Amino acid sequence: MNLLTKRPHIVFLVFAVITFILGFNANGGIDINIHDTYFVMSNYHFATLISILFGIIGLIYWIVKKVNGNLSKRLNLIHVALTFGGIFLILILNEFFRKSIMEYDFNENLTTVIYLISAVVIFGQIIFPINIISGIIKKRNKTSG
Repeated sequence: MNLLTKRPHIVFLVFAVITFILGFNANGGIDINIHDTYFVMSNYHFATLISILFGIIGLIYWIVKKVNGNLSKRLNLIHVALTFGGIFLILILNEFFRKSIMEYDFNENLTTVIYLISAVVIFGQIIFPINIISGIIKKRNKTSG
C-alpha cells in the first residue's frame, strides 16, 4: 500500500517494462468497429503503446516527486487502483467472452461491461493531472506563505 501511495512511479515503470516484454509474445490483433470503419492494431503495437504511456506517467510521477513531492496519497491510490484494477478486470472479463455460441446476449452484455470499465479507466486518468496540479499549487502556497 505504501508503494502505491508514496512511490507510484515505481509501479508504473515496472508495469511499463512488463507490458513491453509481454508484447513480444502477443499474437493477433485488436479491431475496433466504429460504424463502417474498422481500426486494426496488432497486439505488439498496442502493448508498445501502453508501455510508453505507463513509462511517461511513471516518469512524470518521478519528476514531480523529485522536484515537489507533495502529491496527494489518496489521489495516487485512486489513480493507480483505477488504472491497474480496471485493466485487470478487463483482462479477466475478456476470458469469459464466448466465441462459439449462437445466442449473443451474453457477449453483448459482456462487451457493454468491458466498454464501461474502459471508460472508467480512461476517465480515471483525469485524476493524474489533477493530482500534479494540486501538488504544484500546494508547493507554491508553502513557499509563498
